Amino acid sequence: MRLDHHPALDARALLPFLAARAVPGVEEVVDGAYRRSLPDGSVLQLRPGEQAVEVDGDERAARAILRLDADPDAIVARLGDDPLLGPSVRAAPGRRIPGHPDPAELAVRALLGQQISVAAARTLAGRLAAHFGDPLPKPAFSLTHLFPSPRKIARASSDEISALGITTKRAQTLIALASAISRGDLALSPGSRIEETLTQLQTIPGIGQWTAQYIAMRALAWPDAFPHTDLGICKALDQTNPNKILELAEKWRPWRAYAALHFWTNLEKKT
Repeated sequence: MRLDHHPALDARALLPFLAARAVPGVEEVVDGAYRRSLPDGSVLQLRPGEQAVEVDGDERAARAILRLDADPDAIVARLGDDPLLGPSVRAAPGRRIPGHPDPAELAVRALLGQQISVAAARTLAGRLAAHFGDPLPKPAFSLTHLFPSPRKIARASSDEISALGITTKRAQTLIALASAISRGDLALSPGSRIEETLTQLQTIPGIGQWTAQYIAMRALAWPDAFPHTDLGICKALDQTNPNKILELAEKWRPWRAYAALHFWTNLEKKT
């Protein structure tokens, strides 16, 4: 199918972000197309064009990943005149962080990515998928596995997970997170009970502000998520006091996630 989108969105610009984080065996970006396995065993393929995306697979998953329902006009109206953000927002009004079709998977991957490089997190996620994920009924391209379900991770021992190169403490956090999800104690549902969900996430030992906000940003589609303790944001604002950063960010509500994205993107361009 073909999904049209707002002219401001450069969907092809999302591919490098997805490629850098693609979990081996679960995702790939090849020849201008993004492909991934989905929890139901199907495979999704997205091929972005200029003002539309060709989709082979689940339309809902495609919309979640590409954030096709975001409103660039509203974002520009709020952030476009800001002294810090205005030039970047006006130059790239359709910039956005890809969402995710499976909030539980994204939460696990956010945990794996704590305090390590994107490449290292990708490697660990690939090991987790290969060891605990179910094989695809029919491999497609380089895709061979489903990402492991919360139930599978919850049933694992910390020793099994640590054997993949994940620290024991993080393995214990992964099991606690997966257990809360599989029991139904923690519902990662986009668009609802955000503040309550953030609080619940942070009651799990090993999950702090940054991880909870990143999960809200990418998995829960919350446009006001803001990881104010992020080192990149501290650098962009030349400010190390988290409370001061939150004060500065008040004027960007309810689009603080997009403010964070512009800061990150501009820092990447400088390095």
